[in-house]
Amino acid sequence: MVLAGLAILGLIAVPSMRDGVLKGQVKEGLKLAAVAETGVQAAYTLNGGKFPANNSEAGLPSSDKIVGSVVKDVSVNAGAITITFGNNASSALDGKKVTLRPAVVPDSPVVPIAWLCHTAPVPKNMAVTGTDATDVPPNWLPVECRIS
Repeated sequence: MVLAGLAILGLIAVPSMRDGVLKGQVKEGLKLAAVAETGVQAAYTLNGGKFPANNSEAGLPSSDKIVGSVVKDVSVNAGAITITFGNNASSALDGKKVTLRPAVVPDSPVVPIAWLCHTAPVPKNMAVTGTDATDVPPNWLPVECRIS
């Protein structure tokens, strides 16, 4: 009986531990977006409210040069930043993406960009741009990416 009880607890704990590891890797990968956020903000401000079309226009290295332990690619597309997981990430995350979309106050390029992850709601008086390519399962995303 005791062994059966321990086996059941083990079956419950293992998926929960796996989810914790995957959530940690996603959070770690999102930190790398800060590099691109700075470039997009600068380009947006300097170009009078026009978002950079790609990494080059944002003054960033090519997407395959912005890498980390769990990230193999960080790309800019019309101001939106997409992080692609790989390298040492869990195989469950390999090739999966999370997108941060810029929300701005229209016609006010000096106001800092608010970065919205996946289904996060658009703040009042702001407009969001870019396409959300997030395909990481919602239960592995940080809370700020799952609010809708």
